Amino acid sequence: MKSVELFAGAGGLGLGLSLAGFKPAAVVEWDRWACDTVRENLRREYPLVQGWPLVEGDVREWIMDFSGSPQVEDVDLVAGGPPCQPFSMGGKHGAFRDDRDMFPATVGVIRTLRPRAFIVENVKGLTRPSFHNYYQYILAQLKLPALSRKPDESWPDHHGRLQRALSSRTSRSTLAYNVIPTLVNAANYGVPQRRERVFMIGFRNDLDVKWEFPAETHSLNALLYEQWVTGEYWERHGVARRERPSAPETHQTTIARMRALRMRPDKLAWRTVRDALADLPDPEVITSRTAHNHRFQAGAKTYPGHTGSPLDLPAKTLKAGDHGVPGGENMLVRQDGSLRYFSVREAARIQTFPDGYVFHGSWTETMRQLGNAVPVALARIVAASVAEKLAEASMHEMAGRLAVRVP
Repeated sequence: MKSVELFAGAGGLGLGLSLAGFKPAAVVEWDRWACDTVRENLRREYPLVQGWPLVEGDVREWIMDFSGSPQVEDVDLVAGGPPCQPFSMGGKHGAFRDDRDMFPATVGVIRTLRPRAFIVENVKGLTRPSFHNYYQYILAQLKLPALSRKPDESWPDHHGRLQRALSSRTSRSTLAYNVIPTLVNAANYGVPQRRERVFMIGFRNDLDVKWEFPAETHSLNALLYEQWVTGEYWERHGVARRERPSAPETHQTTIARMRALRMRPDKLAWRTVRDALADLPDPEVITSRTAHNHRFQAGAKTYPGHTGSPLDLPAKTLKAGDHGVPGGENMLVRQDGSLRYFSVREAARIQTFPDGYVFHGSWTETMRQLGNAVPVALARIVAASVAEKLAEASMHEMAGRLAVRVP
């Protein structure tokens, strides 16, 4: 299936799409450091990026140049995570007033390419009460991209026009999508990181697809069970009893209940920082000659609200930072309580990038790329689920055509 990826960054979402079977017709990104990362992996002939047609530039200019081009005809999927700074907790919260709000550009690409489906990802902050009206406006635009905003029209007026069209028969006779927004914690899908993001998945209405977000596969309770009921987590990592930390006070009731019932949770255990980094040497002690981008970065320190990621839980959300890398979200707290920055390779593990994928740029720039990325494993799960529904729709369309031909 053919895809177009917008705001590709270092390639987290794109790698997930490739693993799910999509072949990109275009991979668009304007940050030169992120483009250098993709180019570096193209140069190294990394299998998952082979043939990626990288476009370094503005999505808005690209779609004007490529509108009607055979390269982007009959696109199955448009995917991307528009810049999150207008809505992130650490950003300026400007929403539609922020020049980096690329949701209008995303809707414009969907309007032009008319893909069978789209995957749009953004920060949890988009769902905050202060953004409620604008979030609903974004969803309305994605549902009915054909009804574009007029040059002199305010967004509230456009929103009202969209709402009226969606409640009438207008949306049934034009380009429209069934949109399923879902707030997701990546840790619940096997990513060793507590990362909450909004996914807005849309299927073109004429496909008549019924889709639900993939079911969660991992849980905190399953991790607590392995750590404090059976102890198998510590045994797997070779941690002696005298070296194990105390069970967390906040979960004592849950642990006691599981001990009494001896009933294993029906999900897999959350993956922890220790799980993700188990076979990597401490970069402060040993400089790895085999692991790419695994170098020690000095200067880590704690400050209020930024205390690093515990070793035996999923990491805190890796963040890009507006003025450099924010320390607390990108630090590891060792078993003895000391802390250090994650190396780039460790951060890549936490974002589930393959070890063979190389990052280009300074430590600050590569950590920013990783902070902006979609975890590869989560991207694959979502993209594979969408691909399955698109394949089913294609089969139904083919069966319908054959039925018409048979006398």
